[in-house]
Amino acid sequence: MAWTWRFEKSDGTEVEPVVTPEEFTTQGDAESWLGENWRDLLGGGADQVTLSEDGAKVYGPMPLNAEG
Repeated sequence: MAWTWRFEKSDGTEVEPVVTPEEFTTQGDAESWLGENWRDLLGGGADQVTLSEDGAKVYGPMPLNAEG
């Protein structure tokens, strides 16, 4: 299994993240990584993220800012 993040603007347009993610082996690892990097991602132009497992959407889009 591979867990991956998609990084988007608020309109759903995909953006290149400023922090290079990896493919994670567990959902917890993916979520921990996001917890450590969300501020940099937000500052680098990503407004929201979507988590997928093996290409299937698990949840999202989830805003990276508290107001979202």
